[in-house]
Amino acid sequence: MGTELPFRFFDCDNHYYEALDAFTRYIEPQYRKRAMQWAQIDGKTRLLVGGKVNKFIPNPTFDPVAAPGVMDEYFRGRNPKGADVVQLFGELEPIRPEYRDRDARVAVMDAQGMEGAILLPTLGVGMEQALAHDLPALTAAFRAFNRWLEEDWGFAYQNRIFAAPYITLADPDNAVRELRWALERDTRFVVMVGGPVTTAAGPRAPADEVFDPFWQLANDSGITVLYHGGETAYSKFLGEWGENDFTEAFRANAFRGLVSADALQDTIASHLARGLFHRFPNLRMASIEVGSAWAFHLFEKLTKSYGQVPHLYTEDPRETFKRHIWVSPFYEDELASLLRLVGPGHILMGSDYPHVEGLTEPASYIKDLQNFNYTPEQCQAVMRDNGLSLATRRPA
Repeated sequence: MGTELPFRFFDCDNHYYEALDAFTRYIEPQYRKRAMQWAQIDGKTRLLVGGKVNKFIPNPTFDPVAAPGVMDEYFRGRNPKGADVVQLFGELEPIRPEYRDRDARVAVMDAQGMEGAILLPTLGVGMEQALAHDLPALTAAFRAFNRWLEEDWGFAYQNRIFAAPYITLADPDNAVRELRWALERDTRFVVMVGGPVTTAAGPRAPADEVFDPFWQLANDSGITVLYHGGETAYSKFLGEWGENDFTEAFRANAFRGLVSADALQDTIASHLARGLFHRFPNLRMASIEVGSAWAFHLFEKLTKSYGQVPHLYTEDPRETFKRHIWVSPFYEDELASLLRLVGPGHILMGSDYPHVEGLTEPASYIKDLQNFNYTPEQCQAVMRDNGLSLATRRPA
């Protein structure tokens, strides 16, 4: 028997598994060999990005794939037998229709009691850094990706599936054009990864004024900008610690779980320090699949910073944060402290379905809230109302 809820919930962290031609179906011909290609190497299908084998996802065809939620216990910090990832994955299964077909997905959502969901990339959030050396190919790749996404999933399908186009700020003019194109097709969200942005003029903070036309459009249209976990510019720093300077999903590594570098924490800190939200007071942002620990670390620093240099802020930056930022915690996080930190109106339920590190049954997220004594009203805010609100445009 599944978890019964007194309402239909809204999941802010759902995923598709990209079609094989997600990056190639609409790629402009001159970029075919510079962006994504498939190759047979030693009998296996490999993804080439910029002419190099990309290892972000160990099996980027996603067929076969592990069942949803099989690493739930592992991500709760429990692996007493020291099983390796292959053992935890268990027997792989053929890719399910709902991972790639929107009508099949709606049927599954109905069975799960899910009113709506934000659908996010699996492979796509790991691709920007792999093409950062070739910005024309990078922007072309994601133009192609977004056109595939709109065709296969739609940006507001049946007002239930909200697939978020991926925006790279690497070319500021292109970012504005992509957002304008997506807005014409009823997008409610866009997604990107945190960290500095590689541009033709060198690295830039995403709150740099060069990106203001993009932020202005996001502000005025009333969409929600999502920052999702993925490959960021910070990965290159790990090479200096003797680690790989790229991300391989599910490759066990103790140091990566301990390192304090946090691209999302620093991104939001930069936004606050540079006054982004005061330039664009209608801007809404949410963090997805990066947990909530970063918010506590940032609040501690903001408290000291505001005490030291209050004249550099328009207001207490913690109040700015609580007005503009929504946080989707990992279900295994300490959820009572997050409730005290940001309040029930700025916490988002996200199951990460159908990923192995997510929940087998998305509705069961409510049990983690109840374990931390969330009231029924607070549970409904987190499990439904907050996500639905963000899925509705709030034009300036």
